[in-house]
Amino acid sequence: MSPDGTGAGGRDVLGQPRGLLPLSGLEVWERFSFLGMQAILVLFFSATAADGGLGMEPGAAASVAAGYSTLVYLLSVAGGWIADRMLGSYRAVLYGGLLIACGHYAMAVPLPAFTWIGLGLISAGTGMLKPNVAAMVGKLYSATDERRDAGFSLYYMSINIGAFLGPIVTGLLGEGIDWHWGFSAAAVGMTLGIVQYVAGRRHLAGRRDGAEFPLPPAAMRRAVWLLVGGALVVAAACVALSLLGALTLPGFVDTLTYVSMAAPAVYFAVLWRSPRVTAAERGRLRPFLVLWLASVAFNFVLFQSYTVLVLLTDAHVNTSVFGYHAPSSWISSALGAVSVLSAPFIAGLWQRMGRRQPHASTKLACGVLLGGLGFLVLVPTLLGTSGDGWRIGLVWIVLAVLCIGVGDVLLESTGLSATSKLAPAAFSSQALALWFLSLALATGIQAQTVKFYGRIADSLYFTLNGAVAVVAALAVLAVAPWLRRTMHPVR
Repeated sequence: MSPDGTGAGGRDVLGQPRGLLPLSGLEVWERFSFLGMQAILVLFFSATAADGGLGMEPGAAASVAAGYSTLVYLLSVAGGWIADRMLGSYRAVLYGGLLIACGHYAMAVPLPAFTWIGLGLISAGTGMLKPNVAAMVGKLYSATDERRDAGFSLYYMSINIGAFLGPIVTGLLGEGIDWHWGFSAAAVGMTLGIVQYVAGRRHLAGRRDGAEFPLPPAAMRRAVWLLVGGALVVAAACVALSLLGALTLPGFVDTLTYVSMAAPAVYFAVLWRSPRVTAAERGRLRPFLVLWLASVAFNFVLFQSYTVLVLLTDAHVNTSVFGYHAPSSWISSALGAVSVLSAPFIAGLWQRMGRRQPHASTKLACGVLLGGLGFLVLVPTLLGTSGDGWRIGLVWIVLAVLCIGVGDVLLESTGLSATSKLAPAAFSSQALALWFLSLALATGIQAQTVKFYGRIADSLYFTLNGAVAVVAALAVLAVAPWLRRTMHPVR
């Protein structure tokens, strides 16, 4: 293990490298801000102008919110490339965090233009931060370190601590006082995340280094000009086309869906053909593709928990508990709570089992299966419902959240850990970015399917969406023997 990864004293904390603490702490606050804002975003979009919202139809609001998530994860590819070739992981994460904070502060301004500016800054910043934080966690362990999966489970638990706390705070402020108060809370959270990240930098692997595979000086200067100039040109073109009426919000969302389909294919081809990738590393890309597709299926369900499930709860679920009416956005917090509570048990189980633990592909398949069951469990109570006056019990939403939350821990912690081990050495951050492209494709597809929410029977909607994940899980289990043979050194 790198001495730089375990801190100046080289001592572990709770059996894990010291560098895991500042990285996990950053994720707490990044998820607090991102998912806290996302929990109220679809409600803000669908609220009437009189209630301070943008007055979109529920299906359109869910589609735009999904399109925003698609843009976030599409930009993770650029963030991974910038870290690998220009800035290094530490600086890429720092600059990404600063962009995210600026974006949330912009959204705190109660003007529609600042909403879109803020979402753009958050998208760019999250694309810089997310793949590179995960890559930095991977660098704390050797490929054969048995603590690796447990460490990623603890790291993912920290993500869900933020996912739990963020919607509680932003939901109370946004639904109870004003939407922009909720966005302000997200801004403060991200600022705290940056502060603790910088304070703990001495324990981080690679903090003293720039890019691991930097561009030559001339190419570096050219890349900087292209990135800055390209961003300005795209922004100016979007503004001009919008003013001319040639670029509409639905059209932009549709474009993001097309890009989310094309980008992974292009990126897999780049990795496959790169001379920097060895024959052994190229062979591991095949099983990685299977895991990647399973992630698409699961996240297709997961991200609807922040849009469709919130809208269902807001319109058709009595959220009163012991006389207190909980904000519907707290469904997102419940999802984080399940993940937080289950992650330590799952991490402890893997650590106790050691080499006897299930193979990564089996863990991942179980996670995808639970995600699908999370939607299917709603189907019996939704059968026969129609109109606007019907209600379902809160217990059904709780059951759905339990399944999806536990599945989330199984899939994401295992997927991130496996990706960090299967990644070609020359593309460590970019391979994590490629993993996040599975989230981009999932949300890109979701941006189209959520348009049918409210147009077809809810029971049919949840049956079809849940079945996607179940079928994907069974497919992974079917090819599990091949995956165990081809995923070395992943166990």
